[in-house]
Amino acid sequence: MPYAMIAFICAALVLRFATLAVSIRNERRMKASGAKEYGAVNTLILALLHVLFYISAIVEWSFGPKGAFSSLQYAGLALYLFGALMLILVIRNLERFWTVKIIIAPDHQLVTRGLFKWVRHPNYFLNILPELIGFALALGALRTLVFGLPIYLVSLILRIRQEENAMREAFQDYGKSCS
Repeated sequence: MPYAMIAFICAALVLRFATLAVSIRNERRMKASGAKEYGAVNTLILALLHVLFYISAIVEWSFGPKGAFSSLQYAGLALYLFGALMLILVIRNLERFWTVKIIIAPDHQLVTRGLFKWVRHPNYFLNILPELIGFALALGALRTLVFGLPIYLVSLILRIRQEENAMREAFQDYGKSCS
């Protein structure tokens, strides 16, 4: 079973690095056209917390018992896969405007289709939270989940507030056009 878990960890890391490459490409293009970034310090903190969460879960798994998957680990894997699918859908919905940062381009368009028609901030609620919870559960990293997630949530809540403010500043109809 350790080989399957190592494959899962590697796949999760590949997904994160691949999406980071998309984010960097989109960020460069938007900033070249005069985009404005919001909440840069908190974005850095959130990225650091994301990396630390992954590292903590992997370390906890590496020192934990190995054996057959528990039903909780299978549930975690399913939750992680749901989050990964939602990330792909969010990127497809936002297209060239998707980044891991809060960036508003001069030609930015408010997206109200796809997941954004039904859920406000689907990247956070349908991707990031299921991803982190699922990753920790799949690895059996309950300490990481219990102690790491609340710390992460503090920065994530601030991030959502920053994004709300940026969107209201950029789009007068923002509050009316999102769920």
